[in-house]
Amino acid sequence: MKQLKGVGIGAGYFSPFQYEAWTRIPEVEITALCNRDAEKARPYMKKYGIQRHYTDYREMIEKEKPDFVDIITPPETHLEMTKFAADRDIDVICQKPLAPTFKEGKKIVEYATKTGIRFMVHENWRFQPWHREIKKLILNEEIGKVHFMNWRKRMGDGWGENAYIPRQPYFREYPRLIVYENGIHFIDTFRYLGGEIKRVFAWLKKLNPVIAGEDFALVNFEFENPDLLAVWDANRYNEPNYENPRLTFGEFQVDGTKGTIRLYSSGKITIQKLGEKEKEHQYEMQPINFAGDCVYTTQRHFIDCLLNGNEFETNGPDYLKSLAVQEAVYKSAETGMPENTREFKV
Repeated sequence: MKQLKGVGIGAGYFSPFQYEAWTRIPEVEITALCNRDAEKARPYMKKYGIQRHYTDYREMIEKEKPDFVDIITPPETHLEMTKFAADRDIDVICQKPLAPTFKEGKKIVEYATKTGIRFMVHENWRFQPWHREIKKLILNEEIGKVHFMNWRKRMGDGWGENAYIPRQPYFREYPRLIVYENGIHFIDTFRYLGGEIKRVFAWLKKLNPVIAGEDFALVNFEFENPDLLAVWDANRYNEPNYENPRLTFGEFQVDGTKGTIRLYSSGKITIQKLGEKEKEHQYEMQPINFAGDCVYTTQRHFIDCLLNGNEFETNGPDYLKSLAVQEAVYKSAETGMPENTREFKV
């Protein structure tokens, strides 16, 4: 079995999910992590068996000479880190948001492509087990031809004076929030399930005055498939009644010519054929790590593709298509008009 050496950059809120998942991939050894605060990094090193710590990612990459780098840092750092790794022919898996702007995201992808490294965006939403299963049901035409998808999300972590402070306080300062930080997940998964999106019509609002960006979004999507439409109805202000609001992050419904697929907040999937009662659909789902163990599945996909040479689902050029939809959403909200995603060249 071929062994791949990896290093991680970052020790923030989400990084433990990624470091834990690496421990369950036998072809991988994470030999070092980089973080400015050694005290913050030490518990992760002990828990996940990481041998060395660095405060400078450049020094770490030069000394460790890894096969790949896992970038788990804020988006404004991703371009320089990807360039540094790419110049040394080191493959990269990079957290989202990919970059602060669409233009900078294109620079990252173009540089990775030019240097020939393998580059994947850590976009784990489409790898959640319920979305993988719904994709199978759609392909098998369990409800006929799909014509409408509706996603409703309420987070309840963004109201009041202390919004976001306990977990991710930097959200308060983002000039763009719900679409840029979280909505991109749903955009990418809509593309995964329904194909390419050609036009959007969006309404964005700020419900909590103490934050900088928008925390409410209502977005209509038109797909290249002329028979398919979708709606994303989301806010981080109002509270859900879910037992675990961070499992499925909402409720999802897919309507087809022969019936409906429903995803519940518990991860339960049901199918209701026209003229019949709703029935639960059994599938394999592990409610561990993060959102159905999707971090592990994402990273397993990354390693499998490194080893077998197949293309990543969320490679750079493909992910720019999701970012183009994101930009069209913001432009539509600004102009009050539908916006074509093709205006943002990828």
